[in-house]
Amino acid sequence: MNRKYLKQAPYALLVVLLTILFVYPFWWMVVNSLNSSAEIFGVPKLLPTSWAFSNYHDIFTVQPFARHYLNTLAVAFVGTAGNVLLAALAGYAFARMRFPLRNAAFLLLLTALMMPIEVTIIPLFFQMQRWGALDTLVPLMLLPIFGSQGAFSTFMLRQFYVTVPNELEEAARIDGLNPLGIFLKIMLPIAVPVLSSVAILAFIAVWNTYLEPLVFISSLENFTLPLSLTNFNDTYGLPQWHLQLAATTLSILPIMVVYLLFQQKVSDAMVNTGLK
Repeated sequence: MNRKYLKQAPYALLVVLLTILFVYPFWWMVVNSLNSSAEIFGVPKLLPTSWAFSNYHDIFTVQPFARHYLNTLAVAFVGTAGNVLLAALAGYAFARMRFPLRNAAFLLLLTALMMPIEVTIIPLFFQMQRWGALDTLVPLMLLPIFGSQGAFSTFMLRQFYVTVPNELEEAARIDGLNPLGIFLKIMLPIAVPVLSSVAILAFIAVWNTYLEPLVFISSLENFTLPLSLTNFNDTYGLPQWHLQLAATTLSILPIMVVYLLFQQKVSDAMVNTGLK
């Protein structure tokens, strides 16, 4: 028994070291969000020095941080809901329906996964300008649905739908269901694990988006959290690190809660979508 433990000891030590490596930056952020700006740099500390809980109050007075939080929540929920809905419909169409140029259309869709946002951001800017949608949250809600994130979600759901046995769909047709009924009553319920993982990944991607708000948003009241976090500066333009760390700590709470609650669904859906 002792020999068995000795063999496992190096692996346990490696796990502990990796855990410390990944957890320490987060711990450093939380600790220094309760310090003053002058106490952040220097010898790393495991606990706050001044316990300045006022930092979490000040971030709401320096700028409209609560408004920025609500903007991000609105963009994340609308973008995620639209992403999942459109991807579920498009994935089902590509996997189970027959129509002209289906394979060509799917290959065209996949090109969106290989196209970085930096390539398309300028045409998107002029398009939104023609629509009168600049400096609004509309572009940030539309891009997760019709952009590369939407293409990725469609790809995942299409890969899942092709694994569903044809006999299940044929039995539904014999029972008198039309394609919409098959989708709503058969395909959609059995795709819940994949839909959950698609929704989580889309939510995290939208929540962390920085370049698109930077290009499309100019008014302070329309900022999202990634822009807001770069805006904690003093009168001389220098970063207020203690406030920035406090705001960052609050900003990651939603995605941390979502991922910790549903991380198993994400990994299971990834594995099952690839193996089936």
